[in-house]
Amino acid sequence: MQVDVGQLPKELDLLGCIQCGKCTGGCPVSIKTALNVRFLVYEAQMDALPDPAQMEELWDCTCCFTCVERCPKDVRPAELIIGLRSMLVESGKIPGTVGDALMGIFRQGNPLGFAREDRAAWAAGLDIKAAQEGCQTLWFVGCTPAYDVRGQPVARALARVFQTAGLDFGTLGVEESCCGNEVRRVGEMGLFEMLVEEGKPLLEATGAEQLVTTSPHCFNTLKHEYGLEGLEVLHYTQVLARLLEEGALTLSGRVEKTVTYHDPCFLGKQNDIFDEPRAVLQAIPGLNFVEMDRTRERSLCCEGGGGRMWVEGTNLEERTAFQRVQEAAETGAEVLAVACPFCLAMLEDAAKVQGLGEQLQVLDIAELLAQAL
Repeated sequence: MQVDVGQLPKELDLLGCIQCGKCTGGCPVSIKTALNVRFLVYEAQMDALPDPAQMEELWDCTCCFTCVERCPKDVRPAELIIGLRSMLVESGKIPGTVGDALMGIFRQGNPLGFAREDRAAWAAGLDIKAAQEGCQTLWFVGCTPAYDVRGQPVARALARVFQTAGLDFGTLGVEESCCGNEVRRVGEMGLFEMLVEEGKPLLEATGAEQLVTTSPHCFNTLKHEYGLEGLEVLHYTQVLARLLEEGALTLSGRVEKTVTYHDPCFLGKQNDIFDEPRAVLQAIPGLNFVEMDRTRERSLCCEGGGGRMWVEGTNLEERTAFQRVQEAAETGAEVLAVACPFCLAMLEDAAKVQGLGEQLQVLDIAELLAQAL
């Protein structure tokens, strides 16, 4: 899909921008890189944008959409960055690691480039049925929980919780492919459209009533960008909160830990899901829940979204994940709970780099809940 930079202001409704600066003021990466989304919008309005190939900072954007949330005129500044990235994709001027991830998705259905036939290997011995056979709940596992050695324990923990609750669920197994959320946000619109075209009928054909995702990124794109019919799209924390409230899931164990929670951007800022993850944590016997200073809409992005899992930024010494684990440690928490595979990877790595590995454990909510079964 060819992107015309001259048409971007009109196509993206950028002309409504009043240059108040709230977008850049709220941007988690603008304070440490050359990225200034307010100035980019102004340049677009004036038809004075420089060559995107000379703007390395475009790859610093995490697509957390804080700029979109804070804009008083309903302008979507992050979409301009995505549009400019699309131009780079069209011309082939993208970081090699981004190209490798996109090729992995095209060939094997996942950005890690692992074999498609190994996608369901994480579930060996768990007796998870194929959604194609019919189920009430279709679980979209996601690429990272299926393939990544740190993500797989989360998937197994979540499967155990679902089974304990008696949830009628199934997965697509090896037929599942990347949802394409990050594909769209790095600007590869053609590949994203292909993923939707192939994935939408596959998901709908299961006849499931609801689709639950492990990742907020999958949740976001499947809910808002696939146009799914007859499927209620939920994040797993919503399902768990509902099961606990209805009494379908009872907890006999205890987790004697002080725990704080990090709101993922794609779950919180972009979809207003703040209460359910906290409800799950607070339902765990023995768990002492504490909050960080920056929570909910003010949560600090971990820098894993927008394709940043595939490309290094321009300032590696001041990662926001470093700040975030320090904020978590200051609460006195022993565990930093997350509800996103990207947040898990970024924050766990940051805790190790910052020397907090023994003091602060990073765990997914599903892992904590499984400990209480």
